[in-house]
Amino acid sequence: MRDLVSNQIVRYLEAREVEHVFGLCGHTNIALLAALEKSERISFVNVRHEQIAAHAADGYARAAHRTGVVLTHLGPGLTNATTGVANAALDSIPMVVIAGDIPTHYFGKHPHQEINLHADAAQYEIYRPFVKRAWRVDRPHLIAEVLDKAFMLAESGRPGPVLVDVPMDVFSAEIDVALFDRVIGNTRALVKPGLDEAVAERIVQNLLDAERPVLYVGGGIVAADAAAELAEFAELLSLPVAHSLMGKGAVPDDSPLVLGMTGFWGTAFTNETTRTADWILALGTRFAEADSSSWYAEYTFDIPGTKLMQIDVDPAELGRNYPLEIGALADLKSALTVLLRVARRLAADGVRRTELLSQIAANRATLKLQNAPAQASDAWPMRPERILSETREVLPADAIITTDVGWNKNGVGQQFDILTPGSFLTPGGFATMGFGGPAAVGAKIACPDRVVVSLVGDGGFGQNPAVLSTAREQGVAVVWVVMNNNAFGTIAGLEKAAFDTTYGTVFGSADDPLYTDFAAIAEAYGVTGIKVESAADFKPALERAIALERPVVIDVSMVNVPTPTTGHWNILDIYSPGETVEHVAIP
Repeated sequence: MRDLVSNQIVRYLEAREVEHVFGLCGHTNIALLAALEKSERISFVNVRHEQIAAHAADGYARAAHRTGVVLTHLGPGLTNATTGVANAALDSIPMVVIAGDIPTHYFGKHPHQEINLHADAAQYEIYRPFVKRAWRVDRPHLIAEVLDKAFMLAESGRPGPVLVDVPMDVFSAEIDVALFDRVIGNTRALVKPGLDEAVAERIVQNLLDAERPVLYVGGGIVAADAAAELAEFAELLSLPVAHSLMGKGAVPDDSPLVLGMTGFWGTAFTNETTRTADWILALGTRFAEADSSSWYAEYTFDIPGTKLMQIDVDPAELGRNYPLEIGALADLKSALTVLLRVARRLAADGVRRTELLSQIAANRATLKLQNAPAQASDAWPMRPERILSETREVLPADAIITTDVGWNKNGVGQQFDILTPGSFLTPGGFATMGFGGPAAVGAKIACPDRVVVSLVGDGGFGQNPAVLSTAREQGVAVVWVVMNNNAFGTIAGLEKAAFDTTYGTVFGSADDPLYTDFAAIAEAYGVTGIKVESAADFKPALERAIALERPVVIDVSMVNVPTPTTGHWNILDIYSPGETVEHVAIP
């Protein structure tokens, strides 16, 4: 029996239990769109820009713990999506990008919209630096095998995006359906590597013998669905838990063992605890620059003064930035299962660190007192601390939060409690402005029964406001809180501190501030817009927006003050060598 490749791709996606494809049309992919229309299981999430498609698929993958699927066109479609796909790659998010390409019989002729300046029919190679693999399928009989490999590779080892580039004539070719029957019968998941019992015993014994042990966790814990095992292991041995930005919420922030975030935007107590630890067990983290204070030993991690053990599913991350006492290649859920079993054997009665728990509690109380004046301030424009505090008060514990970059990311990492593992979605590796808005749409599609709020700056939301059209079309009840300081605020504060100017970072001028009314923009898209006029109005506005159960944009003016910092960032040494320079407030 023979059938069109496009129909068989849809059949494969259905067998793979794909429910949503995010994308945008083009003349090279409409054959697949026509096939998708006939599917009763898959819906096409139509966007107005391919970056929105990639970020929405990313948010969907994080919230659903499934592979995101993106459909794009060649040339500008492929390049528009690159930022979102690269963001997913750096955050280890599984994604399969299916792209249309020029017809095979036009290779080398430079047909419409092809990028063909230095090599014939090679535009798919644009993705090579950041995807796990990029395929161009030049023969119809290869598509089934390549598509199956693509999903397997995206989901195995360290997850990440892959690209399947398909010339448009291949979509419309006929093939023997037996080729797809074969791969549809293939296994859907590979058995993941575990941790050797003897290695686990060494790790646990080192933690038991340590005077100042610390668990340092990253986003790999959430990706591996290992939060429950981590919490049980930490509680059994009374191990304090510090986290990277991506690891926030891996253990809920209300746990008495959670120290907080490390690094430039981390807290002083957390940085001092990790810096003076005698043993650290790092789980699913790459020790990124911001989380590690640019790897300066005097701020966050003093390794090898501190002895480090590290477990990760990616061998490239083991010992990348710090030397190891023990490095183990393993799936984190499997590894923690073994560590728990060994810990119960070696410390059957558990460990109690009463003094440490008291110190953690005292530090939390101190931070709460420090933030209290700003959280209660009636100042207008609003203090960001109050925006975050009242948002936390309104939201249920399992609400999904997406952020962009700036105060919404750094402030949430430092001051906003995440109470359910996996409910904090942020662009950690790429720090991509424009992520938060579309990612929230993907997350809400994945979890329609949960409240989804996107905390974004005006700079970030302004990147992709057309996401509102997709939200309206899909009926996705996301609430966007636009923290509007009329600037690229974090960079403005840095430029002001280092060079005493805000050129190119603050919008408009004193005569014409160019303030953007995002509530009005929302209304133009047919989405509810709420413009907050005073600090007292914000909390009721958020409560109302959630109760409406439809897309809502809340525009709230925010004073441009820097997120407090206690760590370090090497760029400060570059801009102002020999001086103590931090971000400053912008009037």
